[in-house]
Amino acid sequence: MGHFIEVEKGVKIFAEDIGEGQPVVFLHGWPVNHKMFEYQLNELPEKGYRFIGIDLRGYGKSDRTKDGYDYDTMADDVKAVIDDLKLDHVVLAGFSMGGPIALRYMARHEGYKVSKLMLLAAAAPLFTQRDDYPYGLTTEETDDIITNLQTDRPAMLAEFGKMFFESELSEEFKEWFHGLGLEASSYATIKSAEALRDEDGRSDLAKVNVPTAIFHGKKDQICPFEFTEAMSDSIQYSFVIPFENSGHGLFFDEKEKFKSELLRFLEQ
Repeated sequence: MGHFIEVEKGVKIFAEDIGEGQPVVFLHGWPVNHKMFEYQLNELPEKGYRFIGIDLRGYGKSDRTKDGYDYDTMADDVKAVIDDLKLDHVVLAGFSMGGPIALRYMARHEGYKVSKLMLLAAAAPLFTQRDDYPYGLTTEETDDIITNLQTDRPAMLAEFGKMFFESELSEEFKEWFHGLGLEASSYATIKSAEALRDEDGRSDLAKVNVPTAIFHGKKDQICPFEFTEAMSDSIQYSFVIPFENSGHGLFFDEKEKFKSELLRFLEQ
């Protein structure tokens, strides 16, 4: 079933809610929506887990607001969903942009109701380079993405999609995945790209106090594998699960390994 949850006056967030048991809350990446977790939605309820996929504001079926694309507000939206659905012992899973939002949630809300954390090809702790952080895109490269979004968003997203996966994809899959990005508000897509460029989540890492699994593709062209070192060094109860043959889209590149490692972590 789907829920439209008011997270602040006049702003509703959509959450897909399937199954019973321990809730696993998924936060999608830029610029798609909860539908990217289609395979997990199909699998987890069959294994006794409750799948909850949140469409972040501006994406999927959620409201398209002018403001609120910073990590603090997105994290507050997640808390509002957890409260409204009365969730407990949550496994929080953040993919790409959803990763630093999950980390901000853990820091800002002191891990409220969360018992485990999964960081999936996370754009964390920083998406763009700094003087003391040499990994990821440069600010100028992210600015180019924003400019291209403003001039020809469909073409820009198509090019971005070419960097996403390492495996062979059917034309039908490419079209479907590209369509997820086009469903988003153009405004949200741009504002979230600005957040990815500007936010610094390094101080969030040490505030995580639950078991944390870091899933990351060795061939990731969007969030380099080097990101995992910064995350694992600073998150106390964390471990890295490398995906040797995956790019950014490890949930599809190594679908069976992703499924088995996900279930293994849930069952621990």
